[in-house]
Amino acid sequence: MQDRIDNPGRTRWRRFAAMMVAAGAVTGVMMFGLSSGALAANITVSGQTFKIGAERLEGDNFKQYGGIVREKDGKVHPVALSEIGYAELTKLCQSVRADLPGLPVVLTINAGGDGKPATAKDMLIAMDDLGGNATFTKIKIGRDATDLNPSAKEGSFGQNADHVTITGLEQTARYTTAGTFNLTGLRLKVNVGDDAKGKECY
Repeated sequence: MQDRIDNPGRTRWRRFAAMMVAAGAVTGVMMFGLSSGALAANITVSGQTFKIGAERLEGDNFKQYGGIVREKDGKVHPVALSEIGYAELTKLCQSVRADLPGLPVVLTINAGGDGKPATAKDMLIAMDDLGGNATFTKIKIGRDATDLNPSAKEGSFGQNADHVTITGLEQTARYTTAGTFNLTGLRLKVNVGDDAKGKECY
């Protein structure tokens, strides 16, 4: 957990279990079912990743296991699926590249500053990559994933903890959902051209 996982967005499935042990991933309870470890068939992802950063994450009821997400054309991406029942995120940042031909564009969202963390309930994230420093309370590593979520793939790797703290969070994700997401001090900005340079969360 001390070092960032190499090659964001290119996690190989054969290295997935090792990544799962090292990663203290962020966020939430499944809002959509899984089928053989995949998100529900009616949920498709864009195929584009986005970055999430936070100075600090505090989360209760943490669960993590493997799964897949699909694009509309059927392309499949293995991911780490992480659940957190309740999370507080200090100085949250989200960024996504939205370049136009010959024109750099970065969309950024910031929230949770000034001592008022952003909060989320029943949150799920499907991720490719995670970095930061993590502390787990009462962690159990190597559980059957179906004991954490009945719709996960039987026999696949899972882990859970009563509480997780992550500082210096840097995460590359493909999909996020939550029951509620309270973004205190929300600021959304479209950064274009020279203003887009260096505007991603990390």
